[in-house]
Amino acid sequence: MPELPEVETTKRGIAPHLVAQTICAAHVRTARLRWPVDDLARLLPGLQIQAVSRRAKYLVLHTNQGHLIIHLGMSGHLRLVSQQVAPAKHDHIDLVLSNGLVLRYHDPRKFGAWLWSEAPAEQHPLLASLGPEPLSEAFNGDYWWQTCQARKSPIKTLLMNSHAVVGVGNIYANEALFLSHIHPFRPANSISRNACDTLVAQVKNVLSRAIEQGGTSLKDFFAPSGKPGYFSQALFVYDRGGKPCLHCGQLIERHVLQQRACYVCPHCQPIKESARVR
Repeated sequence: MPELPEVETTKRGIAPHLVAQTICAAHVRTARLRWPVDDLARLLPGLQIQAVSRRAKYLVLHTNQGHLIIHLGMSGHLRLVSQQVAPAKHDHIDLVLSNGLVLRYHDPRKFGAWLWSEAPAEQHPLLASLGPEPLSEAFNGDYWWQTCQARKSPIKTLLMNSHAVVGVGNIYANEALFLSHIHPFRPANSISRNACDTLVAQVKNVLSRAIEQGGTSLKDFFAPSGKPGYFSQALFVYDRGGKPCLHCGQLIERHVLQQRACYVCPHCQPIKESARVR
């Protein structure tokens, strides 16, 4: 599914074409996504988009009267097309803009969300309890050390917990843990203070590099331009089970933790058997 770098790439791609534009019309062809779509055809026409932001994996279109909160779900993406381009199968929502462009939402699995909020976006129930942004100063070694000390859960599970830190999805959690030489099954409270500093730095490093390369197109993701992301070419462990580690040559192991794939180099990411979570 689109993770933070893909959502950030989407935000950067659409924002220059949306800010200061008026929404002329909203066409909702499928109102049953993850949650029922609000009555956008009535609510949005005439509103001006003042800013586009990202919070975790959510995009927020800020208007002069409220906020449109968008989640891309498992397979969704946004594209800017001309009004002459006919919608295709799985093109569920269009926003027609005053500059002649259409912001089009495509989602084969229909697991995304389009939600309207007249209250400040950060007060919406989906956003109110989220942890810090991983690329912000609030996500630092001190914060992560204190967070880890209170948890016995596997470090990878905590890293993907949006109440602890947002937007670190499965791909980037695997990569950051490998580069930090930390086994994903290690209990969070067993991670040293120095290792917390290293992991924070590698999370920032991995996410920043992924954003620079337009995200990771492993299945469905494409940027608003229609171009795929290229970070998949720079992955060290993710989806490389049974292949040699690019650092030491030992075979990468594939495990499953809470129904998510874990990719581990047993040499670069050692763990004592007694600490392993089964």
